[in-house]
Order: sequence, then structure tokens, then C-alpha cells
Amino acid sequence: MPMILESVITVLACARIGAVHSIVFAGFSADSFSERIIDCKAKILVTADGVWRGEKFLGLKAICDQAMERCARNGHNVECCVVVSHLCRVTTPNRIQNQNKKINIKEGRDVWWHDVVPNASSSCYPEWVSAEDPLFMLYTSGSTGKPKGVLHTTGGYMVYAATTFKYVFDYKANDIYWCTADIGWITGHTYVIYGPLANAATSVLYEGTPFYPNNDRFWEVIEKYKVNQFYTAPTAIRALMKFDDDLVKRHNLSSLKVLGSVGEPINPEAWMWYYKLVGSEKCSIADTFWQTETGGHVLTPLPGAVPMKPGAAATPFFGVQPVLLDECGTEIEGEGEGYLVFPRPWPGIMRTLFSDHERYETTYFSKFPGYYCTGDGMCELIDFSRSKAIISHSVGARRDADGYLWVTGRVDDMLNVSGHLMSTAEVESVLTEHPGVAEAAVVAKPHPVKGECLYCFITTTETIQYDGRLLAELKQHVRE
Repeated sequence: MPMILESVITVLACARIGAVHSIVFAGFSADSFSERIIDCKAKILVTADGVWRGEKFLGLKAICDQAMERCARNGHNVECCVVVSHLCRVTTPNRIQNQNKKINIKEGRDVWWHDVVPNASSSCYPEWVSAEDPLFMLYTSGSTGKPKGVLHTTGGYMVYAATTFKYVFDYKANDIYWCTADIGWITGHTYVIYGPLANAATSVLYEGTPFYPNNDRFWEVIEKYKVNQFYTAPTAIRALMKFDDDLVKRHNLSSLKVLGSVGEPINPEAWMWYYKLVGSEKCSIADTFWQTETGGHVLTPLPGAVPMKPGAAATPFFGVQPVLLDECGTEIEGEGEGYLVFPRPWPGIMRTLFSDHERYETTYFSKFPGYYCTGDGMCELIDFSRSKAIISHSVGARRDADGYLWVTGRVDDMLNVSGHLMSTAEVESVLTEHPGVAEAAVVAKPHPVKGECLYCFITTTETIQYDGRLLAELKQHVRE
């Protein structure tokens, strides 16, 4: 589904009647989509005819048709497909020739939203459910290949979504809030739909990209709707940094009070740009760490209450107890770096993986028994004795002298180059310190002498050309 009102309406309708929903990001292929449909045994599918993302067209109904065909070949039939007629109300990009996007409607299965929804009753008595009854499933990738159906329950998740939203964004009545995430991801679930609406918040729902039709689209929207809380990803921030600062300065962003960061650690250079240029050095920055599995924020500074440090996820949210462990599972006291784990649950934590509770226990609790391990999956390695060795990947974090937590990335993102340990995030941060670099990504490659060497990928700023001189400067910058 696109980022449209019908998507939110569908989610809320499911919650009201006690139906479990599972939203799939519109960018997935038909194969990936069908795999999720089959796993959760979905009976009803809601989609749109298509959507434009900038100048890229996605034929959503055509993708759904292919997915449903694959499902049928595997013995599962979707009983009903409701289609929103969306293309007729959007403007085709100017440089794209208007083409006839024919939509296939299969009789007996497919129905148009506008044909069935207006006939529905204006009232619907809510289905009362237990606090631990399932609310939704959201699939996240697993390193074994099969996606994991993360299951969140009604009471705990909604309480946690509402509470984290209220305090992390310091939301007040009549504020205007905007989260740029797609509802196909957990950020969209918790901080586009459930969290804001549980607080009766007024939100901006945005369908486009940050760069269409202009590279200052985000700043236009903030100025137009006088947004008070703005929540986006470091990737978007770094991408916007490469454009001229005048694209930000030409807009009145004085309504902003809280800026949020989500999805990955934000490097200090992007943090400072966000704070100084977008926030005019007056906005609090909520650098949030959490996962699909956690349901909501677990580490974040609270606006006005916790002093900020560029790039630090800072302190735990109410009721959350983070712990750092070394490789042997011993808790690290004071300053140190290790595995980020949690010995006690909180209301928003996932309850299980759909139809696979054993995998849930193995993935998240086996590496360090008694702790929730912030892992994202399992790898199975077959040794020469044909026994299986299971490796659980975790998030690493560092605690500084002030007790602030810094998410350093996945523990297995540590690099060992000629005996020197460094993190990919560390090298990426050094690269983006260079004024000619807007974004950087670093990966390791095996090296016959050094053990590992670095492969660095960069995006230059708008006015900088990549050449031998820049390459030499960056090499020297990293070495220093």
C-alpha cells in the first residue's frame, strides 16, 4: 500500500474488529510478498492499483496478482483482494509519458474499495480482546533466508507505543508531528499510526520522497504545515547534506521543537548538521535506538531532560534495563564496550515469532541465557563432524564515563586490519568528516596479509568531483 489514508484506515479497522494485520512494504517483489502471505495464511489482501515514487512507477496490483498466483501454486488462495483506485487522483510526473495502466480485476476475488467501503455501516462495535491477544505481525529478514514474522500483542504494544511517543517527542496538544517512515516498517507502525493516534496527535502523512519534485521537499512540508516534531533517518539526513545549505535556509523552520533520528546510528557530522542547520541549535535531538522486535524506543535522550551528545543513543527509556556483556557473558560495569542485551522485558517487546516459537527462543535468548539479545537472526555452519554451530549476531554498544550508551553497530561489523580492531561505523564517520563526502559505507574484504582490508564506498557532495586527488585525501584522512 502507498502512504495514503486508506492504509491507516485498514490498520485501524483490523484493530477494531480483532483481526491480525501484516503490512508489507510496497517495494518487495512478488516472490517475497507471496512468501509472507503463505507464512501468515492471509485471507484478505488490501492494495492499491499503483503508486509513483518520484518518477518511478510501482504497479502494486500487478505485483499482488503475481504474488497471489504463486500462492495458489503453493496451495494457498487469497479469498478477497480489495483495491484502492489511487492512480486517478495523483499527478503523473511531468517528464513521464502518461501511459494506460491497465488493472486486472478478477471476478469473484477482486473488488474496488470505492464499490464496497461506502456501503459499510458508519458504526462498528469493537471486538474486545485480551491484552495478550495478537495485534499484528511484521516480517523482518532473517539471515537464514526465511523472513521472521515478529508478533506484537495488543495491550503491551499499544501502551508502549503511546508512552514512548508522548515522552520521547515531548508531544503537546495542538503540536504537528511528522515521521517520514513508511508504514511497511516498524517505525511506520509505531510512530506513524499507533503512537501518534493513541495520543490524539495531528500528524503529517507523506507519500513522496525527500527529493521529488525538488531536493528541498522535506523543508517545504515542514514550513507549510508548521511541523513541531520531525522524525527521519540518518540516511535521509546524510543524503540531504550533500545539497547546498541554502535549500534549508530559504525555508522557515522555526516551528520545529524536537528532531528525531531512527533506523541506524547517526554519525556526529550528520548530527551536527541536523542540529545546527535544520534545528537552528534550539531543537532537542532524540537519537533513538530500537528494533522491530522491541516495539518502540529502548534507548533515547528525553528532550529537555537528558543532555545531548552527538551520536549517542544516551539513556534507556522508562522500564528498560540495558546491559553490556563480554564474549563470555559477564556483565561489564562502568565504561566499556560489548554486546547490548536486556535482562528484563518491557511492555512493547515482541512475544514470539509467528508459528515458530522455538526459533524465537533460539534467535534471541540462546547466546546469553536469561538475556534478550539484540540479534537479527541465526547462521548455521556445518563443521567436519556434521554438527551444527549456531552463531547469534548482536548489536554492540559502548558505555562512556557519563553512563551514555553509544550504539556501535553489529558486533560482527568489527574489522581486524593488521591486528587493529575498528568498526565500520568508525571508519564511515571519519570519511564523512571530509567536506567532500556526503555519505559513506564501509565493508571488509579478506586480505592474504592483513587479514582484512577495507572497501569504502562514498557519495560526494554536490559540488565535489571524485578524482585521484580526493582519493588520496580520503586515504590519508582514514590513516590519520
